[in-house]
Amino acid sequence: MISPIGSSSPHPALVFAVIFVAIFLLHIPLLQLPYFWDEAGYYIPAARDLWLSGSLIPHTTVSNAHPPLVLAWIALWWKGVGYAPVVTRSAMLVIAAFSLLGVFRLAERAANLQVAIASTFCTALYPVYFAQSSLAQVDLAAAGLTFWGLSAYLEERPIAVAIWFSLATLAKETAILAPVALASWEILGFWMPGRDSLRGLWERADGPDSGRAARPAWRVVSLLVPLLPLALWYAYHYARTGYVFGNPEFFRYNVAATLNPWRFLLALALRLWQAFGYLHLWVLTVGMLLAMFLPPIKDNGRNRPRIAIPVQLIFLVVVTAYVVTMALIGGAVLARYMLPVVPLVIIVAVSTLRRRLRYWLAAVTMVAVAFVVAWFWNPPYGFSPEDTFAYRDYVVLHQDGERFLEARYPMAHALTAWPAADELTRPWLGYVTRPVQVVRIEDFSLEEVLSAAEFRSHFEVALVFSTKYEPVHSLLDHWKAWEDLKRRFFGFHRDLPPVAAAQILGGRVVFSEERKGQWIAVIEMEQDEVQSAEVNPQ
Repeated sequence: MISPIGSSSPHPALVFAVIFVAIFLLHIPLLQLPYFWDEAGYYIPAARDLWLSGSLIPHTTVSNAHPPLVLAWIALWWKGVGYAPVVTRSAMLVIAAFSLLGVFRLAERAANLQVAIASTFCTALYPVYFAQSSLAQVDLAAAGLTFWGLSAYLEERPIAVAIWFSLATLAKETAILAPVALASWEILGFWMPGRDSLRGLWERADGPDSGRAARPAWRVVSLLVPLLPLALWYAYHYARTGYVFGNPEFFRYNVAATLNPWRFLLALALRLWQAFGYLHLWVLTVGMLLAMFLPPIKDNGRNRPRIAIPVQLIFLVVVTAYVVTMALIGGAVLARYMLPVVPLVIIVAVSTLRRRLRYWLAAVTMVAVAFVVAWFWNPPYGFSPEDTFAYRDYVVLHQDGERFLEARYPMAHALTAWPAADELTRPWLGYVTRPVQVVRIEDFSLEEVLSAAEFRSHFEVALVFSTKYEPVHSLLDHWKAWEDLKRRFFGFHRDLPPVAAAQILGGRVVFSEERKGQWIAVIEMEQDEVQSAEVNPQ
């Protein structure tokens, strides 16, 4: 049975205010940071185009066909308050707080107030959620609107279901996975052989309106309505650009190049890890599994209630849809793509702990501490800097390196790779005060640096940096086959250290800085050697 909202439930406005104030205070050290990685590469340029010209299709960057809802939200804040990172990040924190309110509401409906408070607390502190809360990207917004849609779905409110899931798909197209998966689940409930004996799997409430007969067609219709605004957006995008699912390179990288059975199996394992174990999430899931061996605690002679099996199955349907689909598509296996499902895992795990552990609050506190530790501690495996405070280290490094380059070599041509190339050429991203002329390469692998050395007369300096975090002692260091698989299926490469890059390019390191495994360096070309190479080619 779905937990009803009683008179003891706090007012949603109060919950939102508490959440927003708490996460805003925690994010104060991050609010002034310039834009990071995909923010600088796509989302901020696209939102800026919308702000300045009113165009839903970006023109200062190549469109990847993401729907414009979040970009419009950011542009609205810029129009009303002004263009600045602190404005952008504050706008995103409003979305993050609203999303956490959705987690609270969903958990309260699925379980009870205690589980809702603890689940919301853990979700807010989970490293990926916390780091994404102030970043100008679309995944957290899509996840939050999905939570509101799931809550309306449990409450049997079809109009609200259609609205929330439609908004979620207009935040990011992959949000369509949840309503389509749930519609498929509803249809399966109609046509499952022997459905009378399995009727309880689809019953979400007690009473005369429960059961298969009470599942009118509106459930399926309301879940499929979000396909319409998404289709209209793609039709508009096609009319304006000539392609539907983003530019051809974006589509190739995220869909065409990923359809390989071996890659799918590897990505599936990574997606399962991200859904249940990544960045200390395993502390919670292992605790849940161990608690399952204990009998339920009795209150007044009755077992503490669990989340109803039909509701748990609904969560499982959504989790499965995301894990499988995100393993099948998506060039980069980023943890933020799993934000719509991790809070569902947290809700079920917290409910299990409360049901079976007398000191469950102590266990939840231990999980929260583990999550906070993961903000600062780099794990012994590869991860994306955007998932922890490591992204702040990246931004600070690039601020220092690019300010040094701009001050010392203001008129030079600089060799570098994305996203530093955008950071140097677009002052409005917050790294430099005026554009720097750049020569672009893909990355700082041996092959790319050797290729750059062949035209080193075209640049006077090089800005090299770590394009990914590589642990000093990885858990998988001894397994060379894993690195080969990453190279083959996930575009893995190793960046040359600054000294090695300088030797190949024929220069010397004049600036270098390192923070927790990430680094940046400026290499000045030795002009005498460059000219000698031009006059006396070997």
